[in-house]
Amino acid sequence: MKDEEAIPPKHKVIRDKAYNAIKDIVTIEPDIYIAGERVKLVREYVYNVHEATVMRYLKRFWQRGMHKNSLLPDYHNCGGKQGNKEKNNTFVITPETIKIFNTALNRFYYNSSRKTLTLTYELMIKEYFSDNGIVNEAIPTLRQFRYWFNKERNIKKEVSTRQSAKRYELQHRGLTGSSTEEAFGPGAIFQIDATVGDVYLVSQYNRNWIIGRPVIYTVMDVFSRCVVGINISLEGPSWIGASIALINAASDKVSFCRKYGIEIGNDEWNYCSTLPEAIIADRGELEGENIESLISAFGIKVLNTSPYRGDMKGIIERYFNTINQHTKPFMPGAIKSQYRERGEQDYRLSATLDLRQFTQIIIKCVLYHNNHHYLSNYTRSEDMIADGVEPIPKLIWEWGVANRTGRLRTVDEDLLKLNLLPKDKATVTQHGIKFKGMLFGSKTSLKERWFEKARNNGSWKVDISYDPRDMSYIYIKYEDGRKFDKCFLLEHQSRYKEKPIEEVTYLMEYEKMQAKASKKVELQNKIDLLNDIEEIIEQAKEETKNEVEEGISKKRRIQNIRDNRHFEKQQERKQNIIEIRPEEPNIVVEEKAYGDAEQNLVELLLKAQKEGKDRAGFDT
Repeated sequence: MKDEEAIPPKHKVIRDKAYNAIKDIVTIEPDIYIAGERVKLVREYVYNVHEATVMRYLKRFWQRGMHKNSLLPDYHNCGGKQGNKEKNNTFVITPETIKIFNTALNRFYYNSSRKTLTLTYELMIKEYFSDNGIVNEAIPTLRQFRYWFNKERNIKKEVSTRQSAKRYELQHRGLTGSSTEEAFGPGAIFQIDATVGDVYLVSQYNRNWIIGRPVIYTVMDVFSRCVVGINISLEGPSWIGASIALINAASDKVSFCRKYGIEIGNDEWNYCSTLPEAIIADRGELEGENIESLISAFGIKVLNTSPYRGDMKGIIERYFNTINQHTKPFMPGAIKSQYRERGEQDYRLSATLDLRQFTQIIIKCVLYHNNHHYLSNYTRSEDMIADGVEPIPKLIWEWGVANRTGRLRTVDEDLLKLNLLPKDKATVTQHGIKFKGMLFGSKTSLKERWFEKARNNGSWKVDISYDPRDMSYIYIKYEDGRKFDKCFLLEHQSRYKEKPIEEVTYLMEYEKMQAKASKKVELQNKIDLLNDIEEIIEQAKEETKNEVEEGISKKRRIQNIRDNRHFEKQQERKQNIIEIRPEEPNIVVEEKAYGDAEQNLVELLLKAQKEGKDRAGFDT
C-alpha cells in the first residue's frame, strides 16, 4: 500500500469523506451484502450524503480491496496489492473477496430456486463487481469462483437448501455406524416409533362399525432389540401415544397381559421393565413442553431424530416388517397392496378384529420376538461370542445386564403415569366429575361433599390426567406433583369401562346422530297421535250432541253422578270379566257307541263345569 505521505491531500479529503460515510455500516455483515437490508442500513446510519452516492462508495470499497484507500479517487493511487491484477492479469482472491463469494452463494445458490453455479456467478458480478451496470476491469473469473466453490463445498447445506433436508438426511449423510454401537448396554437407549397397522378394525361396542386402522407404538431397547413397551391405539402419531408406550415400558407386564386375557410369567417379559438413560424418537412426538416432565422428573435424555429420519430407528422398522409378515396374511380386513379386481369384495368389509383382539395379537408377537426370534443381522461383540450368547433379544438383554449395565432403573408406576399421561381439565358438577361426557367420583369427592357444593354454589374445574386406552379411571393431580386422587366411573356409566377414549367418543357421536335422525320420525308420530286424539274427541262431541236431551238443566246433569258412576262400573265389570280357562281334557272317542247312561253322565259333567265357570265369572 502506498505511503500515506505520498497521497495528495486533496485525494485524502475525498477518501476520508467517502470512508466516513460508510465506515459505520460496512462491518454489519451479512446484512450489508443484501440489497434490501443494505438500503435500510444506509437510511438508518448515513446522514447528509445522497443515497446513490453512498451506494457508489460501497461498490468501490468492495471492488478495490475493502480497505480505506480503496476510496481514493483514482484506482492507480490506491497503492495496495489487494484487488489488483498481477502481471499475468490474474485476479487475486482475498479474504474480502471470499466474503463476497459466500454472500452471493447464500443469496443466489443456496435456496429452492435452484440457480446454476454459472448464473450465481453472473449475478454476483452484476451485484458486487460492476458500477452502474458496467463490469469492472478487475473481477474474479468463473473458473476461480468454481474452484473456490468446489474446494469449500458444503454438500449438506447444498442438498438441504436446494432440495430438502429430508433428501440429505436419507440419501447423502454419512453412515458412520449401527444403532447398536450407540448403546453400551440394556436400558442405555430406547427407540420409539409408530406405524399404522395394515388392517381395519371394528368397534367393541358394535361390530357393524368399522373404525379404521390402529396405530402401533413400539419402544425397543437398542442394545438387545427387546421390545420393552407397546401401545395399540387409534390415536395418531403424537405425544399421547408415545407417552403411553413409555409408561408401558416401565410398568408391570404380567398385569398388563392379564388385562388382555394373557397369562405370562415374570421371566417372559417383566425382565425388561425399566426406564432408559436416553430415548430416540421423532421430533414431533417428543418435543416442546410435553417432554419437560420426562426430563425434569426422571432425568431422561431425549435424542430426537431429524424430521423424516426414519432410518435412525431402522431396528424398529425391521421389527414392524416382521410383525406384518407374521400376521397380515391371516388377519381379516388386512390391506391388500394391489388394486381390487372387478367384483372382488372391498377388504375393509372383511374387518373382524376389534382393538382389544388386535392388541392380543401384538402382545403374542412381542413375546415371540423377545424370547425366541433369532436376530440374523445382529452384530455380536467379541465378549458375546466368547460367552456363547445367541442373538435372541432376551439372551442379549440378560447378558448385557450381567456384563454391561448392571442395575436397571426402577420408578414408581403411579408417579410415572402422573407425569406422562395426557392432561386436561374436568368439571365438578352436581351429578359427578364430568370429563368428555362421562361422570366420575372419588373418595375425596364423596368425603368432602363436592357434588352437594356444586349444586348449591356452582361447578368448578380440576386438573386431571387420564389414560386414553382405558377410561375406567381419571386422576386428579395435586400441586406437589406426587399426590393424586383416583376417580372411578359412576355405576350407571359402566358401559365406558375399559374402553378407549376414541370408542367412547365414537359411541357418543353415534348416539347424537341417532337421536337427531329419530327426531323427525318421532315428530311425525306425534302429529299422527294428535290427529287421532282430535278425531276421537270430535266423534265424542258429535255423539254427545246427538244424545243429550234438549232443555235438560245443568243441575240435573250433575246431580246423579254417583249413581251414574255405579251403573257404569257394573257394566264395565261385565264387559271386562277376567276368565281363566283350565286346559280342556283330551277326550278320546272310541269307535264303540256310548250307552244312554254313559252319554247322559258326560253331558251332565260338562254342563256342571260350564255353570261353575259362569258363576265364578259373575262373582268376580
